[in-house]
Amino acid sequence: MKDLAPEIIRQRVLIEGLYTADINREKVEEYLLGLAAHLDLRVYGKPIIHAPEGIGKDENEGFDAFIPLIDSGISLYVWSATRFFAVVIFTCKAFSQEDAIEFTRDFFAATETEFKAF
Repeated sequence: MKDLAPEIIRQRVLIEGLYTADINREKVEEYLLGLAAHLDLRVYGKPIIHAPEGIGKDENEGFDAFIPLIDSGISLYVWSATRFFAVVIFTCKAFSQEDAIEFTRDFFAATETEFKAF
């Protein structure tokens, strides 16, 4: 992929996993705020969390969430039935992807995780 804006610092990582922790709306908010703090990323608003129960397919129910950062944002998607999550961290500030993966793995009590930086 051609870098169309080399003068802009960008770091992105996708982390996916299977989890065993109990996840509800409060835990989603706790995760987003905790991850931002752990990575020393500054938030400028509260997490936005949606749980579209009964609207789509049962197997897709869970949470869609986002927290705005001064340096971009973090998106989280949780599938409750399959106990699967995916998080995308997009920043204009460097962060430790290893710290992000470890924090995420521990928070969700993940049994398996995969990640891709891009």
